[in-house]
Amino acid sequence: MSRIVSFRGKLADGEQESIPLQTINGMKGYRIVKFELFGAAPGATSYEHVVKIYKTQQSSVDGLIDFSDNRLLAAGFLGAVSSVSNSTVNHIVTFDGEIFNQDIFVTHVDTEGALECNYYIELEQMALDLNEQTVATLKDIRNVGAE
Repeated sequence: MSRIVSFRGKLADGEQESIPLQTINGMKGYRIVKFELFGAAPGATSYEHVVKIYKTQQSSVDGLIDFSDNRLLAAGFLGAVSSVSNSTVNHIVTFDGEIFNQDIFVTHVDTEGALECNYYIELEQMALDLNEQTVATLKDIRNVGAE
């Protein structure tokens, strides 16, 4: 049986935040089912938010998106021009087949300025059997130091 757990927060420009999911035995797995972005100052100014979710902590935070990076779980772009009404652009991509059992990391960059951005993430939590736990843990171990 699975359940949904949610996380929300606000990230400053260039900030990275950890979402603690790791357990002692790693028998709980997670999958992203919803990822949403909302500007901290909608309509007030122009912004171009790039928010990414990673399996590992990043040594630097940037606005580049690389779908070939196996540590990337999701990426989102939220852009708006304050002088044009109803001109918001919002793109979200999640790799929902990815199951993980360790902490995840959310990064944010405003490529237009230095504004904050809100995020909302829903994760499906599921029990893992020993084989699933081993695969998820080995994937996470392989990603450590991959940057």
